[in-house]
Amino acid sequence: MSDKNTLIVEGKLSDNERLKRESRHLRGTILEDLSDDLTGGFVADNFQLIRFHGMYQQDDRDIRGERAKQKLEPLHNVMLRARLPGGVITPQQWLEIEKFAEESTIYGSVRLTTRQTFQFHGVLKPHIKTMHQTLNKTGIDSIATAGDVNRNVLCTSNPIESVVHKEAWQWAAKISEHLLPKTNAYAEIWLDGEKVDSTQEQEPILGDNYLPRKFKTTVVIPPLNDIDVHANDLNFVAIAENGKLIGFNVLVGGGLAMTHGDKSTFPRKADDFGFIPLDKTLDVAAAVVSTQRDWGNRVNRKNAKTKYTLERVGVETFKAEVEKRANVSFEASKPYEFTERGDRFGWVEGIDGKHHLTLFIENGRILDFPDKPLKTGVREIAKIHKGDFRLTANQNLIVAGVPTDQKEIIESLAVKYGLKPASISPQRLNSMACVSLPTCPLAMAESERYLPEAVTELEGMLKKHGIADESIIYRITGCPNGCGRAMLAEIGLVGKGPNKYNLHIGGNKAGTRIPKMYRENISDTEIMDVIDDLIGKWASERNDNEAFGDFVIRAGIVKAVVNSAEDFYE
Repeated sequence: MSDKNTLIVEGKLSDNERLKRESRHLRGTILEDLSDDLTGGFVADNFQLIRFHGMYQQDDRDIRGERAKQKLEPLHNVMLRARLPGGVITPQQWLEIEKFAEESTIYGSVRLTTRQTFQFHGVLKPHIKTMHQTLNKTGIDSIATAGDVNRNVLCTSNPIESVVHKEAWQWAAKISEHLLPKTNAYAEIWLDGEKVDSTQEQEPILGDNYLPRKFKTTVVIPPLNDIDVHANDLNFVAIAENGKLIGFNVLVGGGLAMTHGDKSTFPRKADDFGFIPLDKTLDVAAAVVSTQRDWGNRVNRKNAKTKYTLERVGVETFKAEVEKRANVSFEASKPYEFTERGDRFGWVEGIDGKHHLTLFIENGRILDFPDKPLKTGVREIAKIHKGDFRLTANQNLIVAGVPTDQKEIIESLAVKYGLKPASISPQRLNSMACVSLPTCPLAMAESERYLPEAVTELEGMLKKHGIADESIIYRITGCPNGCGRAMLAEIGLVGKGPNKYNLHIGGNKAGTRIPKMYRENISDTEIMDVIDDLIGKWASERNDNEAFGDFVIRAGIVKAVVNSAEDFYE
């Protein structure tokens, strides 16, 4: 057991701690900023505080220079990320959000994200309040989808085993509600709600200064690791017996973000704390969050996430504190195995007799493209669909709960509007990117806009080497913050600068191994030459059914990352 003095990091607190402390429970002066028409953005602390309300201030970086020449400020706008536990949304809700995107955003698109929800991009200041009120009327909000709080709770989205999936999703929704901020700030600012005295408000789980850093939670149903558990702070692995959910194995301390040039930062896998019965789920969730609240690093935000707290205080010390706070003793973990990732495309039938159609949406961008009017297609399906939609953590869309008599018409609409093309290569289905340029202020290199052509090159390499039906889990992220989850890919590109990336290889199909850096700060052309050579070796030297990530480790091309804190950079 660590000495109590080692549990708290001493030193000057980061300025974000002052910001949160002085914010009057996340209100700041956001209302005053909204009425300021001299700028299209939010100023001072409000630039950060709007994140707790689900928004990031951005601008179009493609035109930033031109506007500066005209002595204009950047074209400030916000990106909003909705709160949608488990990614479930009704067709009626979809029609409303799609209408808002069409009428009131710069880009006109709805984007499905790796956080299993949707984002609006390009909302100008005059439309922000309308956006929140439009969402509220449909039963959706964006509370705590960004900032130092527990964010949108992910859940296995492919409803193969409908009974277990339904129970798991219900727990995802309960966890989300349980860990939400209790402040009335969101309702006051965006919904014209009744104002309350912020000094009388309390945050029993998150605390008055909220968390040291962002916090991510998931519920996953093995054997499908479709939400990448090791990318998250807290994970509930569903354990079922005889088709009934009996409890969860709890995994804590995963995370993928790092900082270029700072070896005190690194991606990390989550640790398995053990099994809990269902009735202890919310208690354990609150205990993990509150322990991180109290012990997390509030001095250095680069080391503030749960993964660094576990490394600093020790896994067993953290686990014991969770047991104490939740009044629970973790049992030995129940057996489970992750055998696959990603989404199961096409039609599947659930045990309730209803059908579910998973549609591939490249980069999650739902827009009417010249040859693929995807947005129109989803709208037409939403008009007649009797079930619901499930957004996946891999940026795809499931038309779920389709009765047999509606299956044919849903299929025909999907084909008509390019949502279900005749063929998509396995490689394209297993590739993913974050948004990056031109809107993300953190982006260092292209990601979403580069991915399609990069995949086309990979498809050509696989064909050249005689393995066109094979695929590699391939991901690009425009900066080291990890939104594209490249640090759980077999091949992961991490943006370093304009047209420059760090190349990582050696992750595995199950998503339980972090890839190793193989080349640093090289161009996309150089990367493709390296990958071509590696694919050639894989094709000719691999064992039967050996995946690319496993091959490069067995062949000694890179060492396996076993303990990131010790061997990620060696």
